[in-house]
Amino acid sequence: MRATRAVIHLGNLTHNINAIKKLINPGVKICAAVKANSYGHGAVECSRRLVAEGVDVLAVATVSEGEELRAAGINCPILLLSLCAPEEAEQAVANDITALVFDEEYIDMLSKAAAKLGKTAYTVHIAIDSGMGRIGCLPEQAGKIARAIKDSGNLSIGGTCTHFAMSDVVSQEAKEYTNLQYKRFLEAVDNIKKEGLNPGLRHCCASAASLVHPEMQLDMVRPGIILYGYYADDVDRDYLEKQGRALDLKPVMTLETEVSAIRHFSKGMSVSYGRTWIASENTDIAVLPIGYGDGLLRRWASQGLEVSIGGKRYPVRGRVCMDQCMIELGTNSPVRRWDRAVIFGSQEDGACQDADSIARATGTISYEITSCITRRVPRIYVE
Repeated sequence: MRATRAVIHLGNLTHNINAIKKLINPGVKICAAVKANSYGHGAVECSRRLVAEGVDVLAVATVSEGEELRAAGINCPILLLSLCAPEEAEQAVANDITALVFDEEYIDMLSKAAAKLGKTAYTVHIAIDSGMGRIGCLPEQAGKIARAIKDSGNLSIGGTCTHFAMSDVVSQEAKEYTNLQYKRFLEAVDNIKKEGLNPGLRHCCASAASLVHPEMQLDMVRPGIILYGYYADDVDRDYLEKQGRALDLKPVMTLETEVSAIRHFSKGMSVSYGRTWIASENTDIAVLPIGYGDGLLRRWASQGLEVSIGGKRYPVRGRVCMDQCMIELGTNSPVRRWDRAVIFGSQEDGACQDADSIARATGTISYEITSCITRRVPRIYVE
């Protein structure tokens, strides 16, 4: 087993989904986002646990992600959140991966794929652009698109959805925009009903909106980052407590490695490419076998990244390399070769920081931190 590994605490995943359920209205279905390898946590194992805990639908971003789940024997509904290429259409239909549609050309493409495979009721969801500006038809076009699906002869409407652009921001402006998007979405649903058609499952809430807008949960919600132990931007633990909707989340991933070497450095010696760090005094430097090839991004080192060994913080020095990085131990450190070094995770698991701490220090979001952990880092599943 490689020294660098991502330990995935499935017990924490179970804790998180059950904590989330307490804030979801009775009868509302849950569509768990497992795209991007479950945000880096391992899609197959996480999906199995989530389905076992009662999740109704799994959401992926690519047809191949859905195929991976089907090959693993996962038979629950799978929703494709992004568009597939023409050459993938038959794969989506054959694997019963529900596609989003919003224009007649795409509807025709999927209808032909379904006809070729002998399917007369391939389920799709209508995507509405209520203000995200990404994919979806405008609310006033929803009825026409629903009618095109009905008239295709091979497709059926299983749901109607949209995605909020600012639901994870708590400013008044953001709240007003989310309310506007919700209003537009309901208008789209009404336009479908005016065609005498059933809009199917109505869903618009991802992680943040699921928590702070219970009135918008409708028929299904789509939690993502909160499953894996992190809050959605401004909608954090403190904010939710103030709203009377407390949610205790536990990080699911611990990224760890081991000290592979310890070097004694004299004043004036430098570390890594570009000599961006030079020892101002005698010190010890430890080498860790983890780098940006593993997802430990190069830019993090210049923004205060630290590593925990034995409960003590040690700063990364010099530029992160593709396969290694270096930390400063100082003098007379208790650290020894092969000691465990934790990059991020929960305090209970020996980490001095979590993915959100790194994200805030580096100007990004926790989603990116965990999703960046590459496939060459083995995932170890524990309770």
